[in-house]
Amino acid sequence: MSKLTMLRIKEIYYPILAAVAVPANLMAMLILSRGNCGLSKCISVYMVAMVTADLLVIIINVMVYRIFNYHFPFSFLYHTPMCKFFLYMTTVTLDVSVWFTVSFTFDRFVVIYCQKFKTMYCSGRTAITVITTFTVLIFLKNIPVLFAFEPEQIINHVQWGCRARVVFITSAPSAAFIWFYSAWGVWLPFTLIALFNSLTIRRIVVANRARRGLRGQASGTHSDPEMENRRKFILLLFFISGSFILLWLTSAVSFATIKLANINYYRGDHTDPGYIATETGTMLKF
Repeated sequence: MSKLTMLRIKEIYYPILAAVAVPANLMAMLILSRGNCGLSKCISVYMVAMVTADLLVIIINVMVYRIFNYHFPFSFLYHTPMCKFFLYMTTVTLDVSVWFTVSFTFDRFVVIYCQKFKTMYCSGRTAITVITTFTVLIFLKNIPVLFAFEPEQIINHVQWGCRARVVFITSAPSAAFIWFYSAWGVWLPFTLIALFNSLTIRRIVVANRARRGLRGQASGTHSDPEMENRRKFILLLFFISGSFILLWLTSAVSFATIKLANINYYRGDHTDPGYIATETGTMLKF
């Protein structure tokens, strides 16, 4: 695949993604916020938070950074302070989207696996507290991103663009921060989601077997509302957390491979498989 082909794919893909995702997320936010979906207050809070985070990712990471900046390279957004701010926000919005998903998965794990803790933890107030805490921590955690870039060029004493500071990207602390960012943003969420889901599903399967035994019926012989609710619960859990893992997997693997191989494809051929894998992973995770 040539560089030109990948650029054309991105030119088509990102506008279509934005055109579909913005109204879809706005509609989902409106429906969920009305509270008429038969969901508990706790679930509604987490799902509204996830939809809001995803909407911000589409607006900032896709529309502003990937579409507007590309087609209008010398707009006011290209001034270095604005450029730094939006680069900072791209990391914040992705982190928020990821960890809201983890929070939702943990909440569902508590509902099934920790009955004594469930009453205290699984409430709308606790959900709001968890969402707020993660948001504050993520804004603080990404502050180093603001100091990682410098002006790309200075024209008539006006700073334009952003490029990584050589001192920052070559220092040991920055290397540690990059690996920490990868672990925090991808690998730790992967591990936690897989762990919580496996324990949750295991508990549901065990409970279903016990329920079938108590009812004295074979699986599928008669309708059981409780087991049907559990089946829907599993589907919801896998749809949200499973799609996250699948769509982020390409990006996570390509990032780890490139860093371990110490490849900097941006200085070389953009037809390199590392470049194509990274850009494909970026499109999938958005």
